[in-house]
Amino acid sequence: MAKFTISVFGLGYVGLSTAVCFASRGFRVLGVDTHKERVRSVGAGRPTIYEPGLGKLLAKSIYRGLLSCTADYRRAVTEALATFIAVGTPNKADGTIDLGSIREASRQIGEVLRGKEQWHLVVIRSTVTPGATSQVVKPIIEDASGKECGTDWGLCMNPEFLREGSAIQDTLRPDRIVIGEHDKRSGDHLENLYKQFHRGDRPPILRMSLTNAEIVKYASNAFLAMKVSYINMIADLCERIPGADVSEVANGIGLDKRIGPLFLKAGLGYGGSCFPKDLKALQGFAQNVGAHLPMVNAIIKVNELQPSKAVELMKRFVNSLKGKRIAILGLSFKPDTDDVREAVSIKVIKALLDDGAEVVAYDPVATRNARRILGGRVAYAQSALECMAGADACIVVTEWEEFKRLRPEDFLKTMKTPVVIDGRRIFDPKNFQDKVRFAAVGLGTSDRAPRDP
Repeated sequence: MAKFTISVFGLGYVGLSTAVCFASRGFRVLGVDTHKERVRSVGAGRPTIYEPGLGKLLAKSIYRGLLSCTADYRRAVTEALATFIAVGTPNKADGTIDLGSIREASRQIGEVLRGKEQWHLVVIRSTVTPGATSQVVKPIIEDASGKECGTDWGLCMNPEFLREGSAIQDTLRPDRIVIGEHDKRSGDHLENLYKQFHRGDRPPILRMSLTNAEIVKYASNAFLAMKVSYINMIADLCERIPGADVSEVANGIGLDKRIGPLFLKAGLGYGGSCFPKDLKALQGFAQNVGAHLPMVNAIIKVNELQPSKAVELMKRFVNSLKGKRIAILGLSFKPDTDDVREAVSIKVIKALLDDGAEVVAYDPVATRNARRILGGRVAYAQSALECMAGADACIVVTEWEEFKRLRPEDFLKTMKTPVVIDGRRIFDPKNFQDKVRFAAVGLGTSDRAPRDP
């Protein structure tokens, strides 16, 4: 008899958030991972990632005995009614998706199902390209188990729509639940599981084919990334027009209910574990099937160029970066996370180092992860004010709340020359322009007059 309601393969960002949230709602959860140190840490109630609210829920779930961790995949399948696969799907060198971990997890699950009499549901939570669930996962499990999908075991694709920094809330209160089902029994089982999870406060549940559920994930991320790149494109235009401000423009178009205000915040580009990876995977997949996605190509191109905006803006005030001390506020790709994967900060810092600058950086939680990439080439401060001390210029790269509380006087008192580059539009230009040398993404200035047509 099963001891656990679900098991979760992979205790990274998606898997751990899923496991902890199910446990917090009273489900018995068994998390499994190949990284033994991660298993020990999570099993002891210490999350291996920074995510607001995660640590508290994890500790509570462990204490209540609702969440356990193991490296034994056989136990994870044998003792659960359903298994969520939430392993990583990184990009290969050519940008296409690497399904190596998905294949291995599928093989392991199938191997255990061969000797399990009870019907078992397998749920793909990882992001996979269209067709992967039916053409990769299904045949591997069928071959390893000797059992037929839809008869002896069930299969669903259940994409996640989690935002780093808001993963717990997004899991507990999602906008919608997408269930891609191989067969009706599989879909019914997963829908009933989510009905128990959400109780009376259920979001819309959409049931569709496995392939459509896979496409929904990529289409959603591509659309959101498009909004980011679009407003950054408009920001570039605004910088070349005296008196223009992309923040006001974004507010004006965001109030149109057909457009909406979310993801219309100009900045130095998107990063993290989702948008860059998923758009490259979508681009590579489209090429392989002979489809042309010019908008996706443009989104990626705009974002690749955006980090250079920080150095470009700074060079309005600093002619040569050689030997200059540049302060970087923010290392994580966004606030409320310690994730530096594809972070703009890394790209900006490398560009500054290539130009001969000396870089000192500060981030509330991401310094350790950034140090693994940048090593000793960068000095690391313990606070924003320490980071700014004696600097020739300062670039705001991540919009942490503590940075929003900084005032012009803080820069005047601590910096050698108060040059402030607002790469995330967290400061009011009216409060800064008359007190420090100030530039911001999408802010037009009088020295950038438009050219004659």
